[in-house]
Amino acid sequence: MYPFHWVPADGRRHASLDKRPWGNAYPSGMLVNTLCSQEVVADATREAWLWKTCDDCNSEARRVAEAVREVPRMSV
Repeated sequence: MYPFHWVPADGRRHASLDKRPWGNAYPSGMLVNTLCSQEVVADATREAWLWKTCDDCNSEARRVAEAVREVPRMSV
């Protein structure tokens, strides 16, 4: 639905516009560019999903989500 995806990395859950290479996650060890303008290494462990969300990524993700919702939809 939205163009960004969440990725645990560097001790926080970040958001990214980078394409995921497989499935629904970025694999551990993959370098990912975030919405907070960092380049981080993904951590796909279960525990990493419990980390706190990056405040800057959260703010930017909300802005992107709002912009997507405002795009007019074509009716069929």
